[in-house]
Amino acid sequence: MAKKTVATLKKEGGKTFTKIIRMVKKETGGYSFVEQVLPSDEAEKLANAK
Repeated sequence: MAKKTVATLKKEGGKTFTKIIRMVKKETGGYSFVEQVLPSDEAEKLANAK
């Protein structure tokens, strides 16, 4: 099933996606990692935002 999904995303006119892993500070002082799958154009905006 995963192969079919990947093939669909690579079709002409299909969107490309990027997996983003961010480190988020918890209230307790520790850190955790948050994973998101975003369209590539939104991922670029998030990566360039400061």
